[in-house]
Amino acid sequence: MDSLNLSNQTWFSSHWFQPTVLAAFDWANETFLLLLVLIPVAFLIKWLVSRGLGQKLPVALPKEQIKWSPIVLLRFIPNFFMILALICLVIALGRPQKTNEKVEQWTEGIDIMMVIDISESMQIEDFKPNRLEAAKKVAESFVAGRFQDRIGIVVFSGDAYSLSPLTTDYDLLKAHLADIDFDMIQNRGTAIGSALAVATNRMRESEAASKVVILLSDGENTAGNIDPITAAELADAYNIKIYTIAVGKEGRVPFGKDFFGQPKYIENSLDETTLRKIADIGNGYFYRVSNNKALEEVFGLIDKYEKAEIKENRYKDTNDFYQVYLKWAISFFLIWFLFKSTFISNILQD
Repeated sequence: MDSLNLSNQTWFSSHWFQPTVLAAFDWANETFLLLLVLIPVAFLIKWLVSRGLGQKLPVALPKEQIKWSPIVLLRFIPNFFMILALICLVIALGRPQKTNEKVEQWTEGIDIMMVIDISESMQIEDFKPNRLEAAKKVAESFVAGRFQDRIGIVVFSGDAYSLSPLTTDYDLLKAHLADIDFDMIQNRGTAIGSALAVATNRMRESEAASKVVILLSDGENTAGNIDPITAAELADAYNIKIYTIAVGKEGRVPFGKDFFGQPKYIENSLDETTLRKIADIGNGYFYRVSNNKALEEVFGLIDKYEKAEIKENRYKDTNDFYQVYLKWAISFFLIWFLFKSTFISNILQD
């Protein structure tokens, strides 16, 4: 139970003596709680001493009149309240308290644009189930592992399209990634230069300490009106780091099925030189991946490289509750005093 709920309890509520409440406390002076063991021991010793050394008055009574009665237990009432008073006093000395800790985390933040190829060749099935679906899956995992970084998405084939601006709404980004398909852009081809330009345009007003583009493609630049090298130089002018990932195998790769349901194969080529040059200009790295596992590992490396230091402030709000048990101790002591110092004491003794 948190301190807010405890604060709503009145001090004279029996709630304060529930085992779950006492177990949930932090104790500023925990060593004082050891005295709880000594209290019953001290009263036991006191009782044994008084029984052994106390004054005894021999009285002759017939045997039939010597009977035990529950009423004799009333003489222990004063000691019972004194024990309760001492127990509450020891608990108060232990200083029970509850601490609510608030952690505030932040980073300087990184702006990341994921530029994803959705051209027709991304349907090739050398990745499972195909290149695009594999890319979407690792991109979603990448987003899930970020903290307070703004991420945006650009998709491209014959044209480039900004699917999502830079945002920290990771649920929205995952929804956008799930919606990516080959029909988003009608023009066929691979406009790598245009895609880089759109990503740069989205980031040119960014004030983030680090700006990153992750370009994922399986082909060579065959469309668009901007040369990829020129687009990379423009990105570099805005201090944008570029990682390029070449997806797919060279040579014969499976692409669809024939009339009998058997895999069809086509020849696949990739302009690795241009992607390497783009990464070099953008002060990033070039990666070549040929299966799902390799693609996951590359995104894992980029995730590791582009991690901002997470800083945090911790605030502690501590509430003391020793006053509650001190009030109980005083109350039990007054009851004990009432029994010991008034006519009630005589009634109990008699």
